Amino acid sequence: MTAITHHIPDELLIAYAAGSLSSVFSLAVAAHVSMCDDCRAQLEAHEALGGTLLEETPSETVAEDLRARVLDGLDAPVAAEKTYHRSGIFPAPVMAALRGLPPKWKPLGLGVRQMILSHTAEGSARLLYIPGGQGVPDHGHNGLELTMVLQGAFRDETGRYGVGDVEVADGELEHEPVAEDGPACICLAVTDASLRFRSLVPRLLQPFFRI
Repeated sequence: MTAITHHIPDELLIAYAAGSLSSVFSLAVAAHVSMCDDCRAQLEAHEALGGTLLEETPSETVAEDLRARVLDGLDAPVAAEKTYHRSGIFPAPVMAALRGLPPKWKPLGLGVRQMILSHTAEGSARLLYIPGGQGVPDHGHNGLELTMVLQGAFRDETGRYGVGDVEVADGELEHEPVAEDGPACICLAVTDASLRFRSLVPRLLQPFFRI
């Protein structure tokens, strides 16, 4: 595997460690960390620091009725969650979002396909399939977008992104990503706001594709 050169920003790793990151961005962080030794080490450092701070925080007396409810909750049975593992190009967190099933692609045009993994008020997570040599329409961003490459590679105005790399795009970036020739570029893309397309046709289709 090619060395990963584009990583998750430290502020997102800190938010993930603190449990304050939204579910869609948590998916991208978890997927990247599962493949990137550097970011996994950074995350473990943040988690260790958070644990130390909790230990040093003065304890407070808990009301007896609240204490009883908490203990009762600990005794309640918890439904077992299925554990997913990496499969092919998809890391374990993505396989969990897929519920262990292959992606169900839906065409967007010109060979580009997508599968929406999650679409809520807090944002969306989707898989994108871009044939080699094919581009995504020129667009900007109304919020934050993380795009992690799972197969192949793409290039845009900011550089090249290969397997494991994460592109961080915000409202200042206008770009036109193009998949490199060869195998299709498959990406995990998460956003907290809609994209901003320049061309008319993508803007008209945007509500139907939920992008």
